[in-house]
Amino acid sequence: MIFTETKFTGCWIIEPKIHKDHRGSFHEVFKKELFDQTVGPVDFIQENEATSVYGAIRGMHFQEGKYGQAKLVHATRGSVLDVIVDLRPGSPTFRQQLEVELSDQNKKQLFVPKGFAHGYSVLSKKATVSYKIDAPYRPESEKGISPLDPFFAIDWRIDKQEQLINARDLAWPPIQ
Repeated sequence: MIFTETKFTGCWIIEPKIHKDHRGSFHEVFKKELFDQTVGPVDFIQENEATSVYGAIRGMHFQEGKYGQAKLVHATRGSVLDVIVDLRPGSPTFRQQLEVELSDQNKKQLFVPKGFAHGYSVLSKKATVSYKIDAPYRPESEKGISPLDPFFAIDWRIDKQEQLINARDLAWPPIQ
């Protein structure tokens, strides 16, 4: 696997070495020893999966305090534009964002450390996103940023009339 640290300290793009032959392909999705040596130890406790259709925008979600979550995200089907925003107070990249296309073709993964808002848009007809997390979901700690917050002006690569966003995500207050 190739680990590339992004402009955000502790945030990594992970690309597998894909072995192909006449039968198909093989690659390692996760190797704890290598992950711990490169990124640092993370105790993933749960893996989630979401399936969505073209135009769906999910996020921007995060959990605050002791229930903050680190995530290891990848698309097992289709293609998504994965977006994160650094919300770590005092960080030199505070409120900056990063966009990475994750797909079943490029096999890239994104490790998102605690302290980031996370979301994605579906660029293919359908997509399935899988992500490991290191802390349980706690509704009382959940926060969000509207995916259409003008402060961030995220280009989701989906025409406005085709965007599918739930009311709850749109209702998050603007960032201050």
